[in-house]
Amino acid sequence: MTAHNGLRLLPWAGPEGKPCYLSTDDADGFMSRLADHIEAIQLGMASELLEQAAPVLDDETANGEELSLLAAQLAGALRDVLRVATSRGNRHTDGSAVDAEFGL
Repeated sequence: MTAHNGLRLLPWAGPEGKPCYLSTDDADGFMSRLADHIEAIQLGMASELLEQAAPVLDDETANGEELSLLAAQLAGALRDVLRVATSRGNRHTDGSAVDAEFGL
């Protein structure tokens, strides 16, 4: 997930799940603002999901289907949050420190 040549890792995947990158010098351009907005939505949804997860995990009567669905949703949210963190880290560093920390 390393940004190459100053490219911004976008908060969505392209065809076949491959990362998408943006090349621009305009942090206020349409695509940059769209990416910022999508990142904010992803982080907000992850936060809400985390709040909803605790009661399900504390519920001793939760069945395997409920737990499996929760695990899938948490994994998706974690993937999104990791992509946001990687993208933001790469914009503030050369990217190698962030990639090394997350094993990328």
